[in-house]
Amino acid sequence: MQRFHALLLLSLILCACSNGASSPQTLPASDPTPTITLTLEFPTTAPTFEGCAYMWAYKDMFELTTRLDESIKSADPTAKAWATAFGEDCIHADGRVDFLTRETDFYVHSTVADLTDYGSFGNWIVQAMMIIEDLPDELIVGPISGFVEFWFIKNDAEHVIVRVSIQQYQDEAAGKSGEELFQMFFTGQ
Repeated sequence: MQRFHALLLLSLILCACSNGASSPQTLPASDPTPTITLTLEFPTTAPTFEGCAYMWAYKDMFELTTRLDESIKSADPTAKAWATAFGEDCIHADGRVDFLTRETDFYVHSTVADLTDYGSFGNWIVQAMMIIEDLPDELIVGPISGFVEFWFIKNDAEHVIVRVSIQQYQDEAAGKSGEELFQMFFTGQ
């Protein structure tokens, strides 16, 4: 039993000298510990937005307006007419602006004595539409047919406005004139 006590005593002494965990393994000096190095790279220039911001816009069409106004005045010297391109300005981050045309729109103003003469108004619409349809195709821009806005003006406070869709006019107004044509497009004010 003395042997058992000696063995027990020796075990207790060894346990007391130990830190309670197995000792860590050490690598030989010839095996270096791997090192991980992280490198962060930052861009030297800020990223730029390559698209553009869109905003509805109108552009004057000087050459088309000149031809249109001359032709309208030859039919009615008191009238005046002009054309605009309607579309979107594409505004780039660097300040450049590109205009993207949607349609060409026309405006015809005529002086009248009587705002109820719908027959004459309809006939004038037919005459002006013939002038517009005879304009050179290369001067009319945009993938969509625009409109012609007619103003029949008695004075600064009294007028009648009729907006004629060019596509609807071409599709539905053949053979119509006078008051029938006027009523087809007049929506009232």
